[in-house]
Amino acid sequence: MNEIRRETRHEIRLRVNGVTYELRVPARRLLSDALRHDLGLTGTHVGCEHGVCGSCTILADGEPVRACLLLAVAATAHEITTVEGLAGPDGEPNAVQRAFAECHGLQCGFCTPGFLTTVTAGLRRDPCPTRDAAREMIAGNLCRCTGYQNIVRAVERAAELESAQEPAR
Repeated sequence: MNEIRRETRHEIRLRVNGVTYELRVPARRLLSDALRHDLGLTGTHVGCEHGVCGSCTILADGEPVRACLLLAVAATAHEITTVEGLAGPDGEPNAVQRAFAECHGLQCGFCTPGFLTTVTAGLRRDPCPTRDAAREMIAGNLCRCTGYQNIVRAVERAAELESAQEPAR
């Protein structure tokens, strides 16, 4: 007799972009799949599925994390921010998003969400990066369009835009 075993599902609560979602997922469900398929947040792209390319980068408590390497059940204790959550409350693009558009750093767009989340976190740590620091900031993200010049320029421009937004002391 063939016995079909049902996969055990776990009830989890994910806090994503300021919204709390309740899901029932198998223990092996990747966060990237939960975001894309269960929550419909398709801005998180899955490229290599090995954590190498950075396309699936999201922010967990403000730090860049590869969503293809994190189980959804392990993400319950963290505040998750996807590319959809980077814009301001009024829907206006943040400084990093504006800089990427302005400097033509978007390329084909597949890797862009990972770059945007990575750079957003990077500029919090280093708000005035040198060109070398900007290159280091994005070194973990791969762009198959090989457009790194514009992406590095976008990091520098985002730093300028963010410094212009800071209140005067």
